[in-house]
Amino acid sequence: MYAIVEINGQQFKAEEGKKLFVHHIKDAEKGQSVEFEKVLLVDNEGAVKVGAPTVDGAKVVCEVLEPLVKGEKVIVFKMKRRKDSRKKNGHRAQFTQVEIKSVIG
Repeated sequence: MYAIVEINGQQFKAEEGKKLFVHHIKDAEKGQSVEFEKVLLVDNEGAVKVGAPTVDGAKVVCEVLEPLVKGEKVIVFKMKRRKDSRKKNGHRAQFTQVEIKSVIG
């Protein structure tokens, strides 16, 4: 059984026992249980339920493993040729690692 769930504007395939890196969830603590109710699709061994826009009564229960994980550094380099114009910038995205405990739907 799996579900397609929307978490902080991104869609993920959620199966029991799977670990995900999602965009940083504020006020999340290690070991805390988090529920996501924006379930778009549920597949129960071939029986597919598609929501319009979400499936009623379906939710995904997760446990927070790491509340703040930094992603890889992304370098943004802009240059205009022959203009002596260069700009180097970068950032590291912040994620929260969660483990899917159960898919209810």
